[in-house]
Amino acid sequence: MKKALIINAHQKYEGWAEGKLNHHFAQVATDQLTELGYQIATTTIDLGYDIEEEVDKHVWADVVIIQTPLYWMSTPWTFKKYIDEVFNAGLGTKLAENDGRTRTDPSKKYGSGGLAQGKHVLLSVTLNAPSNSFNSDEFFAGKTIDELFMWVHKAYQFNGFTSLAGFAAYDVVKNLDLEGDTARYQDHLATVLSSL
Repeated sequence: MKKALIINAHQKYEGWAEGKLNHHFAQVATDQLTELGYQIATTTIDLGYDIEEEVDKHVWADVVIIQTPLYWMSTPWTFKKYIDEVFNAGLGTKLAENDGRTRTDPSKKYGSGGLAQGKHVLLSVTLNAPSNSFNSDEFFAGKTIDELFMWVHKAYQFNGFTSLAGFAAYDVVKNLDLEGDTARYQDHLATVLSSL
């Protein structure tokens, strides 16, 4: 049976960003992966976490799904703190042996020391920006959601994870399409995970 860790990276701001939408999509992922036969572990960063337990969850999981809002062109700072704490705790022990390079073999490249080979990471993002803002002549200049969050993918790649195509629910403040976005996300998960 495959195993998935679903991380809700939302950071709550009273009266402005309550976290209901990110909770919804984290639950959609939980339900969808359960239907696909996955065992599920979850973490909601805002509720607190044990660092060593989170390292072990990453070691345990075949797939990590990160559910996050876009805050100022990135994840909430609490998710970066989580990454720093968890990946530092797993460095040299459970997640990455080292940075991959050795003095005896110059063909070994930086970032190739990850121990989580064969594991995958998927990013699901809610954002106020409309999808057309990612067009080549608009604000995000043709970047994909995964390119915008390159640092997340590279942090996981350093530990050996392979990135899966991400998902985005666009324009969620002014033009939320919860039913349509939910159906798209379910289809996305089924399609992307079927190849594993």
